[in-house]
Amino acid sequence: MENPQDGNRRLRSSYVSAIISIALVLFLVGLLGLLILEARRLSEYVREHVQVSIFLQDNLKDEQLNAFMQELESMSEVRQARYVSKEAALDSLKKELGEEATGMLEANPLPATIDLKVRAEYADPDSLKALQTHLQARSELVREVVYQQTEVERINKNFRTVALVVFAFSLLLLVVAIALINNTIRLTLFSRRFTIKSMQLVGATRGFIRRPFLLRSLLHGIYASLIACILLSGLYALLYARVPELAGLLDFQTLGLLFGGVVVLGMIISGVSTFFAVNRYLRLHLDELYY
Repeated sequence: MENPQDGNRRLRSSYVSAIISIALVLFLVGLLGLLILEARRLSEYVREHVQVSIFLQDNLKDEQLNAFMQELESMSEVRQARYVSKEAALDSLKKELGEEATGMLEANPLPATIDLKVRAEYADPDSLKALQTHLQARSELVREVVYQQTEVERINKNFRTVALVVFAFSLLLLVVAIALINNTIRLTLFSRRFTIKSMQLVGATRGFIRRPFLLRSLLHGIYASLIACILLSGLYALLYARVPELAGLLDFQTLGLLFGGVVVLGMIISGVSTFFAVNRYLRLHLDELYY
């Protein structure tokens, strides 16, 4: 006859194994979520650093320039507008090419410019083309409007490709995660199948039988989620200790939402998997429990 202590020890071992297995799967899901958030923030960061240069007409009055700057800063597409005078443009050119290369210039050939940084949602070819057309219509102020059209098209194409790949991989990983957690819970409940059937034979309702298993499963889901969040926090801290330039891409509020999503996902998958696993054993006949 089996020693009750051995049975309890095996049961606790199965619970610990289930928690660790669920935690590892949730860690992978959370890691993918972290990569998705990083990719989104990185996309916004790159898009918001797309520059549109407005080359101004010569001899503009201060009133005209100030009014035009105010107009640009009030536009929904513009995140930042910076005026660069003719003298500042020439000084920048001297730093790049050296005094010897620019010393032969008799006059300053460079125009004054306004450098625009657009908002991320407008950093696409159609929006930038519309902005370029709108600004070039102000011919009394604007000589030419230029931006890196080829670079913008390449950025948008690359991010669309990455987004599709990440979405497909996310969907696949989520399906695999649900299947792994479901199988882990079913294996854990396999050792309790006779207990479930015994309670049913003495007249316990299905809801009464399911309740303790569901509560324990939700608790295990919370434990596993917390372990996964601790692992993700450690990885996050290590990443930004090694690459401090990326520290501003994710804020603590977004990380909190990610960790909260991991906890909720762990509880939902654990609870739903336990619900269907218990129902499976409730539907079995007594002689089917031995197979």
